[in-house]
Amino acid sequence: MGPILGRRQFNLLAAAALACASTAQGAVSDVHKVRLGLSMRGSMAHFPLVLADQMGYFKPFGIQLEWHDFDADAQVHQALTSGMVDVVSGTFDQVFDLNEQGQKIKAFVLQGRTPQISLGIAMRRLTSFQSMADLKRFKIGISDWGSASHAMAHLWSLQAGLAPRDMQFVAVGNMGAATESLRSGAVDALCHIDPVMSWLEYKSDLRVVAETRTLQGAQLWMGGASAATCLWAKAEYLQSKPELIQGLTDGVVRALKWLTTAGPTDLLKIVPVHAWTGDRAFYLGTVDKVRESFCPDGLFADELLHTAWRSRALRLGLSRPLVVDRSALQAAYTNEAVQKSKKRFLI
Repeated sequence: MGPILGRRQFNLLAAAALACASTAQGAVSDVHKVRLGLSMRGSMAHFPLVLADQMGYFKPFGIQLEWHDFDADAQVHQALTSGMVDVVSGTFDQVFDLNEQGQKIKAFVLQGRTPQISLGIAMRRLTSFQSMADLKRFKIGISDWGSASHAMAHLWSLQAGLAPRDMQFVAVGNMGAATESLRSGAVDALCHIDPVMSWLEYKSDLRVVAETRTLQGAQLWMGGASAATCLWAKAEYLQSKPELIQGLTDGVVRALKWLTTAGPTDLLKIVPVHAWTGDRAFYLGTVDKVRESFCPDGLFADELLHTAWRSRALRLGLSRPLVVDRSALQAAYTNEAVQKSKKRFLI
């Protein structure tokens, strides 16, 4: 790669992170197309889902994913509510947001137990950074307003004793655009997701000062592992398409189980050589860095749900952030399909 990673090059790098999703149909007579909406398909947060598709785990159910990749989470939400997509791969926080707006959304299988978001300071500004309180003097790049990176940046600023009005957030867009924004000097710091954060760290463009891509980082900044990226859909879709929901869940749970033991050789067998973009070491290092962030069984465990609730409540400034609204929480997820998958795959 050259000294500057352009959009086209970064798309190839993202494809490596996602194991180059396969769109081939399985050898089944009935093909069920599922329109899948997500933002930044190249992020490692969606890796279990795309890995399941690549490895053919949806084929026994005749499921063919139709990928709809959007630039922002808000566009994904609009696509779901308008009926343009059937299922979303997104953060659990967003389910609460949509339900509070009158939607009836349920998450049904958990992919990640940390947000995988990191905060990095540009090397040219590192001498001006002594503590998180210094963030008020920096222009901080986030993917978009209301995104998961915006939410995490907001939480970090609150933990530093800074009010939202003290912060200078800049929406920089997807991973390729984020790279250009940091390197051009448009922003002084970046709050974003892997693999872009690992790439910029790898190339010494920034230094990560806070992260939630590991369990240790989630414990430090959020009080523990948290329900993060998951699959969710309208409650009516779950009720009307139980076989498809079970098929999607089975595929993701199988991929999560495979990831718990997969070594470098296993990963390289799945990822086509052309997708490494000439840097196999970086690709393997990135997967290894975020590996423990993936949920091992797809289950929405109580401790993960409660951490997600508390973090969101603190960020929104709710009067009693440690008190969980159990009715709102129960309306946001179901473990029914995951429990069946766990029995099927002996997890």
